[in-house]
Amino acid sequence: MAAFIVLPFLVLLLASSSLSVNIDFTYNGFKSATNLSLDGYAGITSNGVLQLTNDTSKVTGHAFFSSPIQMLRNTRSMTPTTISFSTIFVFDIITARKVGGHGLAFAVAPTKTLRGGCCRYLGLLNSSNNGNSSNHVFAIEFDTIPKSSMLVDIHENEVGVDINSIVPNISITTSYYANNSKTVNFKLESGQPIQTWINYDGVAKILNVTVAPFSVGKPSRPLISLPIDLSPILKKYMYVGFSSSTGEISSSHYILGWSFRANGMARSLDLSHLPLPPQPMKDSPTSKFSRIKIGVISSIAMLLLVALAFFVSWHLRQRAKLAETLEDWELDYPHRFAYKDLYKATKGFKETELLGSGGFGLVYKGTLPCSGEEVAVKKISSNSRQGVREFVAEVVCLGRMRHRNLVQLQGWCKRNEELLLVYELMPNGSLDTFLFEGEKCGLLSWDQRFKILKGVALGLLYLHEEWEQVVVHRDIKSSNVLLDADMNGRLGDFGLARLYDRGKNPHTTLMVGTFGYIAPEVSRTGKPMASSDVFAYGILLLEVACGRRPIQHDAPMEQLLLKDWVRECKMRGQILEAVDPKLGESYVKEEVDLVLKLGLVCSQSIPEVRPTMRQVIQYLNRDDSLADDVALVFSEADFLDLASLNSYLSSIATVSSSSLSGGRCERVR
Repeated sequence: MAAFIVLPFLVLLLASSSLSVNIDFTYNGFKSATNLSLDGYAGITSNGVLQLTNDTSKVTGHAFFSSPIQMLRNTRSMTPTTISFSTIFVFDIITARKVGGHGLAFAVAPTKTLRGGCCRYLGLLNSSNNGNSSNHVFAIEFDTIPKSSMLVDIHENEVGVDINSIVPNISITTSYYANNSKTVNFKLESGQPIQTWINYDGVAKILNVTVAPFSVGKPSRPLISLPIDLSPILKKYMYVGFSSSTGEISSSHYILGWSFRANGMARSLDLSHLPLPPQPMKDSPTSKFSRIKIGVISSIAMLLLVALAFFVSWHLRQRAKLAETLEDWELDYPHRFAYKDLYKATKGFKETELLGSGGFGLVYKGTLPCSGEEVAVKKISSNSRQGVREFVAEVVCLGRMRHRNLVQLQGWCKRNEELLLVYELMPNGSLDTFLFEGEKCGLLSWDQRFKILKGVALGLLYLHEEWEQVVVHRDIKSSNVLLDADMNGRLGDFGLARLYDRGKNPHTTLMVGTFGYIAPEVSRTGKPMASSDVFAYGILLLEVACGRRPIQHDAPMEQLLLKDWVRECKMRGQILEAVDPKLGESYVKEEVDLVLKLGLVCSQSIPEVRPTMRQVIQYLNRDDSLADDVALVFSEADFLDLASLNSYLSSIATVSSSSLSGGRCERVR
């Protein structure tokens, strides 16, 4: 009986030992190393050097201690604490050419099988998760090549601290302090071993990082001393190890020795017994002569092959076509794509990649060469009434918006007078294709149409009231409502959008938009307001319910303007006569009746009597009722003077406090 009691206890004891907070190991070379998990291009050379990558382009390599380490105590408490840990390692970066890349990192991660990308991502993260707080990745990076300017960190030969992102929280040029004051810089790609000390005090919450060449002892002053609490970043159990990657240019990344200890100081390495990495082969006199001989023959051949001159000329023209000169201010705005990347993504803006066209530009399907992500690229001409710099500033600001019913604006590019906007790709295209070309893509049911209209309303509410500034879209129409894989409506194309601070009036601007959707007051004042977006949304409501464009040129005169025709049907008490005949009887009459009446309310000529988007959503969700006696048919011409208009607005306010009076019905001054 005692044996049965003791046995489970021993099992629990053994299990807990594998997750110990007091792990302590030292590798003076890795020839007989155990308890290491390797993947990618990582491996151990014959003389015991841990190799993360070789001189191969665009590869990654990882080497982690196989057992997880308990990094947090009191995890059930409201304030878990991080353990202290210390590590010492010696690494060497060897480049066969003059330059290499991209570097390596010591990493603390929740898994030992990272799915990180190559190049600038150092094998830690990738384009889809970079910067996410859910990564729980802490790393000390040794960066040997500038990252993309889109990733902010454009420096090289630096030591940095990464928190859930490959953009460092802090980075300092690789150096050490001699005599506790003088800074001595050195190259990570010197080809000589470099020793690193990393210590984290979980009580004082201080991170110290020290680096020095192999021949120099540990400096008394760390290169980086950063106050940081790792408890929100780390999970209870984490893995420690190394990650590295190469890009178009490459290096071989080696670890010669490694010591680690949790809850204590790591033991010093025996530097005299560390193995040396393989050195790149030096050119022999014979190989040099061979190269000279080949060069002479190639030069003579180039002179004889006159036909190649045409190819060279064509190649130079292509380079000139893709060349771009950046102005200084462009570097201040993130999310900028290189023109050549967008050119390659769209196959040179090939006609076969064209998704659609409109009055303000062409939209192409593209696949980004680095990440493989599918995008939509819109080419537009710059607005001569607004500076390009101001335009880009607004585009970058819009790129920060996040809402499930808005198409994500991912970035921009400027080349000469041409502006390009990059959006996420919507697989089901635009709403107008389904409404007016149903034979190609299928008929939209009423349930689908109603859901799409609700989604667009939610997106507009976010723009008008829930984001940090008021955003007026200025081009709401069915062709700018895009459908994702689940047929959800998402408002896209922010090329004409304008932003202004809450409580302030927007500046007068050039009247833009699409005929049939432009509110009457915009043609007079040129001022984009949230109420003008509501007008366009009202036209969209009618368009979706009736299956007709706002202006039907081939229709009888009385049906030429969709809004006037629906208004006439309402006056005759036959509003359902305007419903899209393609729906047959397959629709909910109450919902269609609501959408048509709400479309008339939203598209009234007088902006003061239009509802807000919050009220529109309340009507669509049946949280509020649309009073039938609220005027749906009046236009601006029905009011001969200001007094009659004020009288009318006052009468509306007394009809129903729950209808259109909230927020919009106020006297004209």
